[in-house]
Amino acid sequence: MSACKRLLSFVKHRNFWTPARRHVTTWSPVGAAFNAKAQRLNKYHYCPAGFQVATKTALKDTERLLENACSGPPGVETVQSFDHLSDGLCKVADLADFIKVAHPDPAFREAAEKTCIEIGTVVEKLNTNVELCQSLKKLLDNPDIAAQLDPDTRRVAELFMFDFEISGIHLDEKLRKEAVALHVKLLDLNNEFLVGSHLPNRIARSAIPEHLHLHFASEGSFVQVGGLHADSPNDLVREIAYRIYLYPNADLMECLEELLKCRYKLAKLVGYESYGHRALKGTMAKTPGSYVSLTAKDFTMMRNMKKKLNPRNSVKPSLYSPYLSLGACMEGLNNLFSQLYGVSLMSEHPAAGEVWSEDVRKLAVVHETEGLLGYIYCDFFHRQDKPHQDCHFTIRGGRWCQETGQYQLPVVVLMLSLPHPTKSAPTLLTPGMMENLFHEMGHAMHSMLGRTRYQHVTGTRCATDFAEVPSILMEYFATDYRVISQFARHYETGQPLPETMVARLCESKKVCGAADTQLQIFYAVLDQIYHGKPQNCSTTDILKDMQQKFYGLPYTPNTAWQLRFSHLIGYGAKYYSYLMSRAVASMVWKQCFVQDPLSRDMGERYRREMLAHGGAKEPMLMVEGMLQRRPTIEDFVDALVSELNPNFETFIMDSES
Repeated sequence: MSACKRLLSFVKHRNFWTPARRHVTTWSPVGAAFNAKAQRLNKYHYCPAGFQVATKTALKDTERLLENACSGPPGVETVQSFDHLSDGLCKVADLADFIKVAHPDPAFREAAEKTCIEIGTVVEKLNTNVELCQSLKKLLDNPDIAAQLDPDTRRVAELFMFDFEISGIHLDEKLRKEAVALHVKLLDLNNEFLVGSHLPNRIARSAIPEHLHLHFASEGSFVQVGGLHADSPNDLVREIAYRIYLYPNADLMECLEELLKCRYKLAKLVGYESYGHRALKGTMAKTPGSYVSLTAKDFTMMRNMKKKLNPRNSVKPSLYSPYLSLGACMEGLNNLFSQLYGVSLMSEHPAAGEVWSEDVRKLAVVHETEGLLGYIYCDFFHRQDKPHQDCHFTIRGGRWCQETGQYQLPVVVLMLSLPHPTKSAPTLLTPGMMENLFHEMGHAMHSMLGRTRYQHVTGTRCATDFAEVPSILMEYFATDYRVISQFARHYETGQPLPETMVARLCESKKVCGAADTQLQIFYAVLDQIYHGKPQNCSTTDILKDMQQKFYGLPYTPNTAWQLRFSHLIGYGAKYYSYLMSRAVASMVWKQCFVQDPLSRDMGERYRREMLAHGGAKEPMLMVEGMLQRRPTIEDFVDALVSELNPNFETFIMDSES
């Protein structure tokens, strides 16, 4: 049994499925698996202490691999030892990173959190281990040996060296210890903020109208507000959710302030102007301020677009949902991947104890000639204490294993928060939910279709402003009628989704796209300001100022949206990546797929030029290989703005008339 399988087996139970009652359509095995209703199981048998065993084993292996990496002669084997060392720690830390936010049992979450901190502390110490760094330096500083390295090995060696440098390996012993201490403190602060950002707020039941209680979870004499309820058609529900969910938490506010101070102090300690400068080295943007920025003229255009928006003519998600059952959407993804890449998604029944919740589905990803590529665990359904944010988690990265002579298959988890199927209907998705599903599956296929030699650069382990390209590109497929027509059909009658409804959905996205792009710019700028030089004012004051300058909608008093901005942890100083990636995805779609979104030739080219390399190739070189030209900053800006242009004024005039 593999290490990953052992870790996934911490939860001991069995799965059984029963079909939903009202199905007149015939689904493929994948579609049927996701349109089935899970049967309630007996109480789980937990073993949170398993994390202690896994951690102890990983740390013991680390000692052995560390000795190998430091003692051997410089060469390819040095980089292999580094990657093997990294892989052993990542397989435990990555699973723990997922379990600490997603597992239904608090004891599991607590055990996973301890593992994250323990492994993280060891990693930070390794990043300032002088002897380990010297073994890599001997390799890279010897021109004869370095010249013999293949491109992937050379790049991975340089990336490991970069990790040493940004951790302060060049500092004297006293300052190195200070850097390690700051890293360890940041691990605690990051975890505290990440967990706190997802916790619900509560308010006395008597404070809100009784007829609205059903929209929120109950907790004795309180109601819990765990999200913004942005999809609710009830204005008052949305307002209550906004004001309560975003109400400031003093402890979390202090945590964020301290986190940003520590990041700045660490960046200055290791020789950078700000944390933003440290974070952006190695990305497509390279330095703060050089990423995509829109001109004042573009902002004015977006504001004008928002003013012209007529909400009475907005798309009603409920009209689309009967055509977008979860099973139908999964069947559509299966068909799309089959046509683009020759890949099939095959539903597998998890073994006893393999999954952490009864409604998790397991997919094997199989290529028509290459065979099994990896596994995707689909944790799609809402449950109490589960974050509402859609996420992709790498549980195990792919790599070539010298010790076994085989390829280590990647394992990922996709986490959504969809409604459960009922006795009368499968899970029905809104267009937004369907688009999010396609987005997250784009991340998963990035992990599956890569065949990198080293796990350090597998799949989504690449530059942050490139990692979102495959997921955002999938959003274009999700709204193209030639793709949608292959799977969107009414769950009861089998009637296909009318093309006119898809056209209206696309036009509505252009209307909302102006506001959304401006919102993303506001988020990106706020993130950059937070991670620049200290502003000597509160994070709320900064938010209020940036919101006025870059978004236009007024700040709501007694709210602190930044405390729900969990991307500050994983995307600190890099939130602009969504804009950069959207620009690249737009160019790839328009140049390569808009003529035929089901082209196998283009799908193969996309895999070969972009998906296959993970982080083993410079991101801009991958973009250049796909587009067969090197885009400029102006190209990125034009790509973002042009998304909002086609037929927009016509749509507004039509809707107003």
